Amino acid sequence: MTVLDARALNRATLARQLLLDRADLPVLDAVAHLCGLQAQEPQEPFIGLWSRLRAFEPTALSELLTGRRVVRTHLMRRTVHLVTADDLVAWRARHDAMLRQRVLGTYRRELEGVDLGELAAAGREVMADGEPRSMGDLARAVADRWPAAGHRPLGEMLVAGLLPMVQLPPRGLWRTTAGVRYALVSSWLGREIDPPVPGDSDPVGQTLVRRYLAAFGPAASADLRAWCGLAGLPAAVSALREELVAFRDERGRELLDLPDAPRPDPDTPAPVRFLPAFDNAILGYHDRGRIIDDAHRGLSVEGARVVLLDGRVAATWTVEADTVLVTPLRRFSRADRGSVAEEGRALASFLSGDESDRVRISASSG
Repeated sequence: MTVLDARALNRATLARQLLLDRADLPVLDAVAHLCGLQAQEPQEPFIGLWSRLRAFEPTALSELLTGRRVVRTHLMRRTVHLVTADDLVAWRARHDAMLRQRVLGTYRRELEGVDLGELAAAGREVMADGEPRSMGDLARAVADRWPAAGHRPLGEMLVAGLLPMVQLPPRGLWRTTAGVRYALVSSWLGREIDPPVPGDSDPVGQTLVRRYLAAFGPAASADLRAWCGLAGLPAAVSALREELVAFRDERGRELLDLPDAPRPDPDTPAPVRFLPAFDNAILGYHDRGRIIDDAHRGLSVEGARVVLLDGRVAATWTVEADTVLVTPLRRFSRADRGSVAEEGRALASFLSGDESDRVRISASSG
């Protein structure tokens, strides 16, 4: 079985994530291809798409949100993701049990004695009028029936675990700051989520496997599980195995992939890319070594924005007074600094609306 080393996996990841070459895809198609973008920080998906698409216009994403073709919702790993409305409708039921269990994992003691079916029914009754509500407002509306549970546990179980909900604009629009208001998927989209599919073949799981490999492969079952939060999708993987190809990584793990998916030459040059906080190019794997060194792994869960140099995390970045500030994690050569500065100037211009192209790179580490 062919062994793919870290550099081969890195180039495959960059290609699937649209980071090796910026794509000409429409924004909606890019969001779908990427299986959504992690979006608990509302402005970060704009940066993620700017780094992946040619001539990206942020207003195009805002229009997709207000036009109800893209939504913000709790889905993979119980994290807020920006996904297409079609994917939410198709995938949500397959994630239901995981979402409930993850909320219970945080609030099991507080929710002890709360009948989740009754809580869901109470929440639906409150939301039946179609009016958007904050999580706190929804929790307060049902709290008299479960006074011991507390507002936060009740609210999180309702909006993230029990009821298919979306976060409404203006939350998540370009250069907009807004609180979180929720509506039922059925109210916002005018359609219900697809019901669970009976039987053991798990067709929705099969779709998730194919879509994940198209955007993240080659990958192990543990990587798939780390991305979606579901328990490895064994039935789906088994059903698809004959149409997939298999490799091994340097640790001996089996990696599955779509046969015709891009696996570029490991020596393919990789351009500098600035990634937003919590980017799935890093978080979408159990083994993140293909893109970030173990010494810096903590950055991926701390919300640090990172810079890819030769395809790997080599710096962090922030913005201050319309200036992109870059802090290297290792020594930069003069050529490295020039490449990072060039991309940083383009990013500063994007973020400032062409009012600034300032970038400052700190002294190299090491």
